[in-house]
Amino acid sequence: MKKSALIVGMLLLLMGCQSAYYAAWEKLGVEKRDILVDRVENAKESQEEAQEQFASALEELSALIAFDGGELQDIYEALSDQYEASQAAAADVSSRVDKVESVAEALFAEWEDELEAFSNATYKRQSAEQLRQTQRQYASLMRSMRKVEKSMQPVLITLNDNVLYLKHNLNASAIGALQGELTSIQRDVNLLINEMNAAIKESNAFIESMQTD
Repeated sequence: MKKSALIVGMLLLLMGCQSAYYAAWEKLGVEKRDILVDRVENAKESQEEAQEQFASALEELSALIAFDGGELQDIYEALSDQYEASQAAAADVSSRVDKVESVAEALFAEWEDELEAFSNATYKRQSAEQLRQTQRQYASLMRSMRKVEKSMQPVLITLNDNVLYLKHNLNASAIGALQGELTSIQRDVNLLINEMNAAIKESNAFIESMQTD
């Protein structure tokens, strides 16, 4: 019981902090829809950066497979750095998508509440339709972003496996054992980049629609 009460208290505190955060911005003339547009833009930029990072990791792995002499320790460390950078990029994408979701939920809840304040039935109906349209577009955008988030995981898993295997077998024969992974990870990275492109396109369309409403 005490544990449940503590959890409820923490959730209420968190909700209060979010409300205070949005209220502070609104006093400065920044509405939730403005924050949503900014966060979608940030999420889009994080996906663009992640695209570059995963492509760089693939390039590093390709160079590793083509190894024909040199210091294996240096190659292992370079691939390990690429994996860590890719992991950080994926975490950043997830964090920014979560922030988009957070403000969108607050915006839509506020919009729903404000519909009841209309006395003009026509205005209320038009605003309600605009809300539904925005929610539909947002839902499509969020599906694309979450799909990107999910598609990053197979790439990270493969990179991690390769890094660990190379760490445990710093010899030329280990390179040969990794060759079979290249085709698989190329496919996963290409799929990921295509899905990122789709999400970035949807982000641009969503931003444009929010700015022209």
